[in-house]
Amino acid sequence: MTDNRNTILAVILSGLVLLGWQYFFNIPQMEKQRAAQQAQQSQMTKPEAGTSTAPQAGTPAPSASAPSANAPASAQPTSAAPVSREAAIAATPRVQIDSPRLSGSISLKGARIDDLSLVQFHETVDPKSPPIVLYSPSGSAEPYYAEFGWVAGSGSSAKMPDQNTVWQQEGTGSLTPAHPVTLKYDNGDGLTFRRTISIDDRYLFTIKDDVSNVGSAPVTLYPFALISRHGAPKVSGYYILHEGLIGYLGEHGLQEYTYKKIDEAKAVSFKATDGWLGITDKYWASALLPDTRAHLQARYSSNVVNGVRTYQTDYLEDPQTIAIGGTGSVNTRLFAGAKEASVVGLNFPIGGFGGYNRELQLNHFDLLIDWGMFYFITKPMFLALDFFFHLFGNFGISILLVTVLVKLAFFPLANKSYASMAKMKSVQPQLAALKERYPDDKVKQQQEMMEIYKKEKINPIAGCLPVALQIPVFFSLYKVLFVTIEMRHAPFYGWIKDLSAPDPTNIFTLFGLLHYDPTQIPVFGHYLALGIWPIIMGFTMWFQFKLNPTPPDPTQQMIFGWMPLIFTFMLAGFPAGLVIYWAWNNTLSVLQQSLIMRRNGVKVELFDNLKATFGSKKAASKT
Repeated sequence: MTDNRNTILAVILSGLVLLGWQYFFNIPQMEKQRAAQQAQQSQMTKPEAGTSTAPQAGTPAPSASAPSANAPASAQPTSAAPVSREAAIAATPRVQIDSPRLSGSISLKGARIDDLSLVQFHETVDPKSPPIVLYSPSGSAEPYYAEFGWVAGSGSSAKMPDQNTVWQQEGTGSLTPAHPVTLKYDNGDGLTFRRTISIDDRYLFTIKDDVSNVGSAPVTLYPFALISRHGAPKVSGYYILHEGLIGYLGEHGLQEYTYKKIDEAKAVSFKATDGWLGITDKYWASALLPDTRAHLQARYSSNVVNGVRTYQTDYLEDPQTIAIGGTGSVNTRLFAGAKEASVVGLNFPIGGFGGYNRELQLNHFDLLIDWGMFYFITKPMFLALDFFFHLFGNFGISILLVTVLVKLAFFPLANKSYASMAKMKSVQPQLAALKERYPDDKVKQQQEMMEIYKKEKINPIAGCLPVALQIPVFFSLYKVLFVTIEMRHAPFYGWIKDLSAPDPTNIFTLFGLLHYDPTQIPVFGHYLALGIWPIIMGFTMWFQFKLNPTPPDPTQQMIFGWMPLIFTFMLAGFPAGLVIYWAWNNTLSVLQQSLIMRRNGVKVELFDNLKATFGSKKAASKT
């Protein structure tokens, strides 16, 4: 009965891991490849992406009697083919951006921030590869930008600046952390708009908009801000990672909409105070950070014009009535950059980082990083890895050390488990005798077996505890490796240049001697990515199973015989850091179990089992 229970449990655990791999990795990979092919086909006929549409005041209205604002005129998308990003940038006058982490420019046409690159991050592990491009202007293949301004209340004839308005820079010089820039636009009817933009040494823009009225009548204006992204972005497609529209909107809490979800909803609106909203990728994000006291009419939307899909997050603030001779003013901020935990912020009772979340007193801005529903495990896992990284300068070493700490933390439970397993081995002769004594009475065998277990204080399912303890640690490390930018392009030693990517070697190419990609073979190609570290991991698991005597049940023998091979192929496509963790954890488990077995007077049968395995193969080959 106990053998059957262990067999069933082993099958269930293996099945869960296989299903999880299929759901979280294999299916998304196939969907990602399919989406990439579709995007490549559609790109050949993709029309030029258009411009954004400023939010309409009164939708939702701040009050029942609030007026509707007139959106600034928007140039509609055309069917003209997009130009290169460089040509689109050169087509308008600009103010350069020069900071330690960001480079790019502000377009004087529309006063948009629409040209940003992250100079400290590159497309590949090669430091000479191009930097990551975050923002691109309208007219390019993938427009993505932030826009700010005012919209007039309904019935107003005031001339407002829009995306076609050319602003003038007051003074000269680039935008740097030490040098803000001021832009000016005079509408010729008594309204003068000034925009002062500053930037810190990380990823934060601060925008101050002023409007003075020397006209003949008061004017009511609504401040707005938006982030617009044109075209369907390329996403990783993994269930454990949110990519799309995101925000924490006061009492509405965290609001996450994938691109597919907002396509179905078309638009969603929220009234909120103390909120922020934006668009997030796996490693990068762009977010509007209004004053925490501002009353927002926030909106997520998805629209299609002339075949171009446009995603937008925007908000309107309460209206300001600017008297004759008066001035209106509003402040907002824009985050545009990498989702570094130390910059964004990480809240945790013990440890963590303040970042912008604490510095600006934002509302859960640390949730811009998708820590998942098991954040109470993933956050401390990341903090531990980050701590050792700052000590030793290598995240691979951090993984090895954190694995040791996890083993120490669970040592008392594992000690009891392995001790129980050792005792179970010591009573194997008694259990064999029971089968001989009651060959046809399974009930009597079970009763006598349980009496032996009770007398010897043996837990028959204790052997599954070490495996069960690995599962939450395994998935928390997988989450950290997958979502945190700190792990991106983090090297280990030798051929591992990126712990967040699979082992780049492949036994099916003879580790680079054959120049072809077996993973592109239809149907089963994704199973043919088997590198050195997955092979090492498979051997460590095999050694761990061989530490125990061969199960008497043929079904168990088959399961435990094939499981190392199955896991080897299954984990081959996982991040290298995760495979290194599993191999190191198996090695520590073999040493720990051997030590406990010796302390309990049980023979360590690893080498005997290995000899028996190879001996039986030699005997079989002779026959």
